[in-house]
Amino acid sequence: MNGQFIKTRGTLGTAPVFLTAISTILGAIMFLRFGYAVGNVGFVGTLVIILIGHAVTIPTAMALAEIATNQKVEGGGEYYIISRSFGIIPGSAIGISLFFSQAISVAFYTIAFAEAFRPVFDWLATTYHLHITDARIVSLPAVILLGLVVIIKGADVGIKLLYWVVGVLFLSLVLFFCGSTDYTSKLDYHTFIDTIAHPDNFFLVFAICFPAFTGMTAGVGLSGDLRDTKRSIPLGTLTATLSGMVIYIFIAYKLATSASPLDLSQDQLIMAKIALWGPIIPIGLACATISSALGSALVAPRTLQALAADDVFPFKPLTAWLAKGQGAAAEPRNSSLVVFAIAIFFVMMGDVNFVAQVISMFFMVTYGSICLISFLEHFAADPSYRPAFRSKWYISLFGAVACTWLMFKMSAPYAIFAILVMMALYLWISYNNPERRGMASIFQGAIFQISRQLQIFLQKSTQHNTEERWRPSVVCISSHSFERMDAFNLLRWISHRFGFGTYIHHLNGYLSRESVTISQDVFQRLVRLTAVSHSNIYVDTLTSPSYTTAVAQVAQLPGISGKENNLMLFEFSRTNDTDELNDIITNFKMVVASGFDICILGSTPRDYGYHSEIHVWITPEDYDNASLMILLAYIILGHPDWDMGEIKLFASFPSHEINEQKDRLLGLIKDGRMPISAKNVELIPADPGTSRKELICRQSRDADLIILGLVGEALLHQKDKLFRGYDGVGNILWVNTKNEIQLSREEDEEAKKSPPLPSEPVAAEKQPKNREIEPPAETPSAA
Repeated sequence: MNGQFIKTRGTLGTAPVFLTAISTILGAIMFLRFGYAVGNVGFVGTLVIILIGHAVTIPTAMALAEIATNQKVEGGGEYYIISRSFGIIPGSAIGISLFFSQAISVAFYTIAFAEAFRPVFDWLATTYHLHITDARIVSLPAVILLGLVVIIKGADVGIKLLYWVVGVLFLSLVLFFCGSTDYTSKLDYHTFIDTIAHPDNFFLVFAICFPAFTGMTAGVGLSGDLRDTKRSIPLGTLTATLSGMVIYIFIAYKLATSASPLDLSQDQLIMAKIALWGPIIPIGLACATISSALGSALVAPRTLQALAADDVFPFKPLTAWLAKGQGAAAEPRNSSLVVFAIAIFFVMMGDVNFVAQVISMFFMVTYGSICLISFLEHFAADPSYRPAFRSKWYISLFGAVACTWLMFKMSAPYAIFAILVMMALYLWISYNNPERRGMASIFQGAIFQISRQLQIFLQKSTQHNTEERWRPSVVCISSHSFERMDAFNLLRWISHRFGFGTYIHHLNGYLSRESVTISQDVFQRLVRLTAVSHSNIYVDTLTSPSYTTAVAQVAQLPGISGKENNLMLFEFSRTNDTDELNDIITNFKMVVASGFDICILGSTPRDYGYHSEIHVWITPEDYDNASLMILLAYIILGHPDWDMGEIKLFASFPSHEINEQKDRLLGLIKDGRMPISAKNVELIPADPGTSRKELICRQSRDADLIILGLVGEALLHQKDKLFRGYDGVGNILWVNTKNEIQLSREEDEEAKKSPPLPSEPVAAEKQPKNREIEPPAETPSAA
């Protein structure tokens, strides 16, 4: 539906936004409970309540004004802003909660409207002995009549009625300020700090009074009916918020100087005794509550209509019915029926204290979300975010934090309940809308900024840290991403936790419109591949006319971690390797000269078998590669795919060196805390009659991955013959290191003197599961 039912040309100006907001701000609490607040915490305490409350509402109003002047706000008001910033799914979860808050608010204000008739009930009881104890005799007909007016006549008549109601409301305030009492003659310094003998807790009083300040966003719900939302929403909302704050300060002052704290605390209608004409206060209370109910009755159906227009509900016929508008202004009459059905239900219940506290939390979540959106927009520094009215990032951040803090200060159980409800709504909407994104571009922009700052920080820190511990930052280049998954999986395992992985798919050719289209299609396939495999790999494509130019370009790519890539991974098929292997050999010297460690993966149809055994082979010729070989085996074993795996270390030396070399290897494993049990270390005496390849094929025929050392000089002399002759075994990873890799944190002075295995620190990590762990004091320990 895409909101087609609510995209209509509005006819209303700024005044309805102001009137709807101010009529909700100056509501029942002002008449019934503000005297209670002054009596319990004094004028100074009440002033603090007003200031703390507006520390939330003013940042929200400013954030709302900022967002509204940057984008076109369609029907739905607050919901539209939140859903178009956070995304449809998170926005809908908040929007549904917001809708129920607005709909139930109609019932609250109608029940409060009935309280204005208490003096009438007392008069009837005294004069005619007619005792009326159930206020629903007034509230139920009132909500039905209000519903008929809104449904039949629409927003235009509602706004016209709002003008009259607000007029009476302001008249009642004028008469209140013009009134006086004998108590004024007792005015002195203590008047501003006096309270009753045993006052209620400050935050309890705050929780009771705070909803009085929360009506400033009510006018935003009329966004679909406004001629110019970018002017009307900021001007109307900010004016109502500031006007309400000033009025509340003057009311608190008038109450403190006109009655004692005890009278203020005990008499709900104390304002009637202060006013120039007492009956105007119940009349004003009736007008305030009915105007607040009317404001909510105009806004709630438009929120529901916008939710339905976004097609977030699973019941399509009902969704279409709710989204449908009547007439040129697309009046949400169908949604209004639902709103007043909810309102009538809660009016008939009578006592809705539980729901009152919960919906206060939903309003706080809404305000916090609006402030958070403004902050994230500032932080993301998106050039398309150019509001005509601009707030400050720290004001928006303060508003978001204050909303969260006040939620838990007011009532931690209800705050937790509200959060759990919205989490359930989020999961429900996600389940019914699997094709939609859970996050929107606003988070992407913020994450982009964080990523950029972290990369710059890491890059700068490298200049001052020349002895940092080695961590793999691997870049892999392949032209067979979708035919052979072996290299992709290996990179996925390496980058799961300990390292970083960049996977480049090479497209042979020159850059052109056609190649760009192909590249984009391949890129999307790669992204889907990373998603379904739950990998931490960064993927991209590269169009280059030859393998050599592609390798040269990849060698110059910056690392995704903010540090340079330090290991390049190549792959070829051992069953059909001629051209691919020759290309790798040809570019070997160039990659070594660029300062990379090199891994060459030779794959077979066996893949990685059952992910149960990694065999690492060490010989005197490739001792320099041993540390990196063992470390890579450890890193791969840290992935859940290898949860039941183990490392076996094989070494072949002359018979007279076996004991010495075994002690050296066991010491290396112990110092590096490698997950290799002593029983998995096997030294085999070199046999002149058996070649190394034959030995490996015999001992490792059931291994799922074999890791061998690769000596550069041998590769240059033997070329592709070096990789042949390993028949009957699975995947093989050849490793060549140019950098000095250490396995332990501690510097071993004796190891420094001997050439074989220099040590490099690697962080002690959580032990992989299901591995045999030897006691650390006597035998090599398992990491």
